[in-house]
Amino acid sequence: MTKVAIIGSCQSGRTALASKLGKKGNISDVTMYDFAKSGTVLIVVDATGYPKSIKPLVTALNLTDIVLLCIPPTGPDTYTGECIVALNTAGCMHGIVVLTKSDLAYQGALDELKKRIRKIATGTVLENWDQIAVSTTTFEGMEELKTMIASTGEKVDYELARLNELPPRVVIDQVFNVTGIGCVVLGVVKQGTIHAKDKIAMMPVDKTVEIRSIQMHDVNVKSAAAGARVGLALKNIQSKDVDRGQVISNNETVTTDFTLNCTLSRFTKRIFVGAILHIFAGLQSAPVRVEKIITNGNVVDYAKEGSECVLTLSGSKNIAYIESDRFILTSLDEKQRFVGYGFCDLGT
Repeated sequence: MTKVAIIGSCQSGRTALASKLGKKGNISDVTMYDFAKSGTVLIVVDATGYPKSIKPLVTALNLTDIVLLCIPPTGPDTYTGECIVALNTAGCMHGIVVLTKSDLAYQGALDELKKRIRKIATGTVLENWDQIAVSTTTFEGMEELKTMIASTGEKVDYELARLNELPPRVVIDQVFNVTGIGCVVLGVVKQGTIHAKDKIAMMPVDKTVEIRSIQMHDVNVKSAAAGARVGLALKNIQSKDVDRGQVISNNETVTTDFTLNCTLSRFTKRIFVGAILHIFAGLQSAPVRVEKIITNGNVVDYAKEGSECVLTLSGSKNIAYIESDRFILTSLDEKQRFVGYGFCDLGT
């Protein structure tokens, strides 16, 4: 199973590309597409609610393992830049830069665009990503793109297999009630292996649930390993008590306040004590206030762009996380909204 996020600006051609890679499924602020043939399963997530909101972009990146960054012949714009900052902030290592609508550009112009993008990507996670020009009208490059996705998917599968022995953890992105079954959730197994009849906690609400049954691509299975997209019928909880972002796991820490070791983006503004930021932990999000900033061991009034610092943050919403979780910091009022990332200080 290969899970791919398709991102870019409104005019990037991302939605047309998604529609050629799979059959449209669930629609919300992200749109799911799926393809299954001869044992190959491809799930595509289009961040359709972006750029109006950054939440769909963060959601798409968290539900997938490979990213397609779509750029049209007109070249990168402000939102392309924000997507690149988001990819760097989220630490997305696997991806492909897709030059869309190639039928509308001359080869020389595409070659120049590739050089320009390579220059922009220097020093970011995109630095070593492959580039390919495609057209959803003439289908130029489409088969090559599918081959590139499959090749990258093999690398991802190897990495995910190493997570199978960790404690199970499922991140939920959709929930609904099914007559005769009850609460059903859709999500991704981020690590470990889940089994039907497992009893495990729903966090951060701290409620023990039982997995009645597991489906993968509409097929009932007895277990699901890291990387699988699953549908779970749950016992001992109602759908009204489950929200996007909640986590099925027995190893979560839950808190409203955080001390994070942070790396700020070079493309953000200074962060001052008292500032209101928005943090994302997986699909969970919450507003927080900056209470204290430490840089180089000293308490300071602000942290500069591109710097490393320790931020003490206070909030009012419970967030469930584990030690390895990467928190994404954002400022929703800025033109470029991604501030940086951080990990919880183990000393707190």
